[in-house]
Amino acid sequence: MVVLLIGGAGYIGSHAARTLMRLGHTPIIYDNLSTGHAFLARGFELVRGDILDQSALLPLLRRVDAVMHFAAHAYVGESVTNPRKYFRNNVEGGLSLLNAAVDAGVKRIIFSSTCAVYGEPTSIPIAENSVRQPVNPYGVSKLFFEHALEAYDRAYGLRFASLRYFNAAGGDESGEIGELHEPETHLIPLALRAAAGTGPELQILGADYPTPDGTCIRDYTHVTDLAEAHVKALEYLQAGKESLAANLGTGRGHSVREVIAMVEEVTGNPVPVRLSPRRPGDPPALIADPQRAEKLLQWTAKRSLREIVSTAWNWTKQRRQTATGVL
Repeated sequence: MVVLLIGGAGYIGSHAARTLMRLGHTPIIYDNLSTGHAFLARGFELVRGDILDQSALLPLLRRVDAVMHFAAHAYVGESVTNPRKYFRNNVEGGLSLLNAAVDAGVKRIIFSSTCAVYGEPTSIPIAENSVRQPVNPYGVSKLFFEHALEAYDRAYGLRFASLRYFNAAGGDESGEIGELHEPETHLIPLALRAAAGTGPELQILGADYPTPDGTCIRDYTHVTDLAEAHVKALEYLQAGKESLAANLGTGRGHSVREVIAMVEEVTGNPVPVRLSPRRPGDPPALIADPQRAEKLLQWTAKRSLREIVSTAWNWTKQRRQTATGVL
């Protein structure tokens, strides 16, 4: 299949492009490069354009069998202080993409969604039938697009898979691509920078949660596992199956302190830390119930926390060696 990856020069999109190609599909990357990076799309057809530009999207959409949509602003804190930016890109841009896809006759779309659509969980692990009640504009924007997909499925036969990530982490096993956000807010790359001495000491945001060691617990899933789930979802829809929403996670949680210990083990370096107060709105634990993805998509997250940290560390070292010439 020929697949258009909207936002495919970003973290998860670039891994999905490699996975698609490895499994015999043809990816085309469409990205405005506002947060993506052209070098992450090396080896693929890359078209630079904005999600709101239907005149640029339509010719591409007429060439493809399906769409994978990764192009979202994704900083929770920024969404609170600048919701206008989030609703313009994630909502208006998403609708622009959907309308162009319908006009071009596209019948399948895979959406990069998030566990943020659930808001504060009432039970752990979180299943897909949990109430979707987001607590920040980022989550609201993602939930809006899920609702739009449901409506476009009923009205126009646009089949979809909404894949709700928990904590994407790690890098490609080759060390050639990985997580690259500025500013970086995710625990594992920040801990690796602290361990390598290329970043400040790691802030532990709250050590008084009702968890075994007092720190937050999260479900970390390797980015290549997530990429493989996208291809599984594409093949599921290609087989004529109904639209679905599915959690993507391991079903297991690791605390901040457990992650730090693994970073120290993998790097051989200590991680200097600083205790800080809790961040408002952070739940003690977020863990996926991945049974629906396992049953319907025949997908299971295979890579361990050690593999996540090891591949992220390889990427960190590679970036450090080539930092003067790559960007």
